[in-house]
Amino acid sequence: MQDTFRHKGLRKKLVEVLINKGIKCNKVLNTINNIPRHLFIDNAFDKFSYLDKAFPIGNKQTISQPFTVAFQTELLKIKPHEKILEIGTGSGYQSAVLISLEADVYTIERQKELYLKTKDFLPKIGYKCNFFYGDGYKGLPNFAPYDKIIVTCGAPVLPKILISQLKMGGLMVAPIGRGEIQTMHLIEKIDENKISISKHGDFSFVPMLNNKQKK
Repeated sequence: MQDTFRHKGLRKKLVEVLINKGIKCNKVLNTINNIPRHLFIDNAFDKFSYLDKAFPIGNKQTISQPFTVAFQTELLKIKPHEKILEIGTGSGYQSAVLISLEADVYTIERQKELYLKTKDFLPKIGYKCNFFYGDGYKGLPNFAPYDKIIVTCGAPVLPKILISQLKMGGLMVAPIGRGEIQTMHLIEKIDENKISISKHGDFSFVPMLNNKQKK
């Protein structure tokens, strides 16, 4: 599928929606404006792909609504060449946003089918990062520490093992809570024994899977 003038026009309208909802970072807005979100969604949803809504991508997973993607990304204040761990690759749309901000992205997906699909798809449209299939609860300790960590699925509790993989002064953004609604947390690692936590509103994410749950 091509990226047409119609798609580009719809992206500009989406950016206006995000601005009206409070997204302020120009780098994040420009990135959203440049990424062809319709390529990450089933063709059946093409005409809806630039609405600020989540859509199913198979395996009981979704592509997050653009506001959520922009909001989490803005909280992290990503700088070029920072090492970012993403928990939950999904469609790869959030990965593409991080890559476009010049981050060094390590992304892990628990769903084997999604992992294989996205690992093949993203490089084909120009987005390259480090893909891993595995348990997001455990992170990727072999490549730690990370400057930033982004969790794109609902964690029932604060994932301490992921905090241990942050650099000193590093940030993690994660939706935390049991049930259909989670609260967005921003965690800063002060030192090995101290963290700072701020809360940033309620969101709805698919649940975080661990190795005890089937694909």
